[in-house]
Amino acid sequence: MIVAIGTKNKAKTAAIQNVVNRYFEDASFEQFDARSNVSEQPFSHEETRQGAINRAVNTLQMSGADLSFGLEGGVQEVGDSMYCCNWGAIALKDGTVLTAAGAQFLLPEEIAEKLREGKELGPVMDDYTKQHDTRSNAGAVGVFTAGLIDRTEMFEHIVKLLIGQYLFLTK
Repeated sequence: MIVAIGTKNKAKTAAIQNVVNRYFEDASFEQFDARSNVSEQPFSHEETRQGAINRAVNTLQMSGADLSFGLEGGVQEVGDSMYCCNWGAIALKDGTVLTAAGAQFLLPEEIAEKLREGKELGPVMDDYTKQHDTRSNAGAVGVFTAGLIDRTEMFEHIVKLLIGQYLFLTK
């Protein structure tokens, strides 16, 4: 089985590989820089979900793989608070696209303000943590959950939901 991953982000790639390898013995992986065709910083569930779908479909078009994954992180305003939201999609050769959402967590107001000013969460988190490439490691979720959940683990949950839907569909 050929599995295409629509990102080169280490945390997202690890999530897909970890979960797929639990359920399929014969998986081989290809990585692509797939475009999301949404804002650099998606600002709603709808936009974040569409970014994941676009990455999965664009990855399928580039690869022709059996399973093509797209994962997308975004933010969502709920009342006066801003939450991170996360979506994933699998595109199949027959045109089927499956989607799932995962964890949401509150962002501190000082981070939310910067996003409302038009900045992207990844660089904001790098400035906040004084680290490089936070998005490929612990991510905002790791920082704001005191390390209890990192970005790979958060995306693994979404990938499990996607694989579970795929297994149900193909049984």
